Amino acid sequence: MTFDCQACGACCCNPDENRAEQYLDYVEVAPRSRLARQPGLVRRLTVLNDKGERHMKLKGADQRCAALQGTLGRRVSCTIYHLRPSGCRAVQPGSKECRRDRRERGID
Repeated sequence: MTFDCQACGACCCNPDENRAEQYLDYVEVAPRSRLARQPGLVRRLTVLNDKGERHMKLKGADQRCAALQGTLGRRVSCTIYHLRPSGCRAVQPGSKECRRDRRERGID
């Protein structure tokens, strides 16, 4: 099986387990990250939680990352790929998390 990230995007959505617990703090943006040094992007793409921690903003029924463009399972791209947080960089194509996310979004 080929795991083409640009034809998927499932890992850019809040997992079902988090959603069931109403957990919206999906991907943290570290204060010293490259993204955190971009004030315009920070205002547009992130939110602060109750603890004052910055996270990527989730939107829509899929609770997908605000930086994701395109259609899940067809063609997607990250608008901040080179600035993406470390949590985004950790997911590897074909990993356990990748396969779980694909299943949850109905992407075979």
